[in-house]
Amino acid sequence: MQWTRREFLMGCSAAIAAMAAARIGQLAFAEPAQPQATNEIFIQIFLRGGCDGLSLLCPYEDNYYRTARGSLALPTSGANAPLRIEPYNPSFSITAFGLNSRMPHLRDLYNSGHLAFIHACGLVDDTRSHFDAMDYIERGTPGNKTTNSGWLTRHLQTQGGATTLLPAVAASSATPASLLSYNGAVAVTSPKAFKVDTGWRYNRPQENYPFLNVLREMYNRSSINPLAQAGRRVTQVIDLMRALGDYTPASGITYPDNSFGNALKTVAQLIKADLGLQVATIDFGGWDTHEAQANSDGSGYLPDRLGILSQGLGAFYNDLSAYHSRLTIVVLSEFGRRLGRNQSNGTDHGHGNVMMVLGGNVNGRRIYGTWPGLHPDQLDKRQDLQITTDYRQVLSEILVRRLGNPKLGVVFPGLAAYNPLGIVRGPDLPPDLSANTTTLADTGYQVFVPVIQQCR
Repeated sequence: MQWTRREFLMGCSAAIAAMAAARIGQLAFAEPAQPQATNEIFIQIFLRGGCDGLSLLCPYEDNYYRTARGSLALPTSGANAPLRIEPYNPSFSITAFGLNSRMPHLRDLYNSGHLAFIHACGLVDDTRSHFDAMDYIERGTPGNKTTNSGWLTRHLQTQGGATTLLPAVAASSATPASLLSYNGAVAVTSPKAFKVDTGWRYNRPQENYPFLNVLREMYNRSSINPLAQAGRRVTQVIDLMRALGDYTPASGITYPDNSFGNALKTVAQLIKADLGLQVATIDFGGWDTHEAQANSDGSGYLPDRLGILSQGLGAFYNDLSAYHSRLTIVVLSEFGRRLGRNQSNGTDHGHGNVMMVLGGNVNGRRIYGTWPGLHPDQLDKRQDLQITTDYRQVLSEILVRRLGNPKLGVVFPGLAAYNPLGIVRGPDLPPDLSANTTTLADTGYQVFVPVIQQCR
């Protein structure tokens, strides 16, 4: 093949970016494959903006709730009355809880025993900043947002690095902080639209412009093994994504027709392709409800948003029925909302919130944690739901029992103890709370200078 100077430079640029641990558009690169620890699939769904857990799973008969919320309190009767669920937890037995009326799909999953809630749960830090709270949660280091890797990154690295062509996916245009510094992550909004982020002419069909063929030949000729490995991964993943084409869900499954539904479909398609996907992240924004949160009859913006969440999770889980025994889904947000209604008929940044865990090995049909109560003396700073369960306690149990990773001190530095709540089934490996990170591989820059020299 004859190369033009521009084609050669484009190929060199791609190689440099790959070996510098940077991303070519939506793609990053992995360490050489090693044995996979488990065949489990973990999905993190992050509700960005601070979802109101007291509207999602509501103590609707609590007098303190009804007084503080006023017209935002969920109605106790009518079409929008909460969908009552039984807590099956002695510490919650004094309060009636109900899902928002727009969430029948979640009630069905709960009643089936596949879905569990953890109430009064969250980040054990006082911040009410969206950005700080999200950073603390996703980096796994409350109070420290300068940590240079995400908690999912450290989990994957302690398991031996990337073990497959596609170990980790972010169903978005960029990887989140939970996958920060993980070289094996791919950010993709749609497999069909996956491309190298270059000028438009380099993404035309190959019969019109043979850019990918140029890359293939360059990488196959390379005498630098790490360069060749990274280069082949470029073309393999692009070819893989383009080969998947359009996605057709299982019969009778209807996803929401929006970005959240599309992200769920992307992850479902990649799971069903059996490419060795271990971790996927999905973002769902729009939860910062300072104004016009809902109407007095229980309708409005937030209930509609909760309905999209419910429909999406129901469709996603039922679409992946063949994978339930390997699948664990966690839904969380950076913090909850204030107990009291504000003057704009909304709620401001709060503290305690709800987490959800969904999967075939979940001990569902139960609300976990300890309910702190809503009396002013029981509130955090006399205004917010207290946190009685650290979110890391939930994730640590999933790490050990489902993902086979007991290295909790590396994944969550500073975690004091392993205290499983019994949310998921699986063996309790002896937890390692030491924070030794010297074994984590990060070799992305080792061949950067030789690559530059080769391309001169």
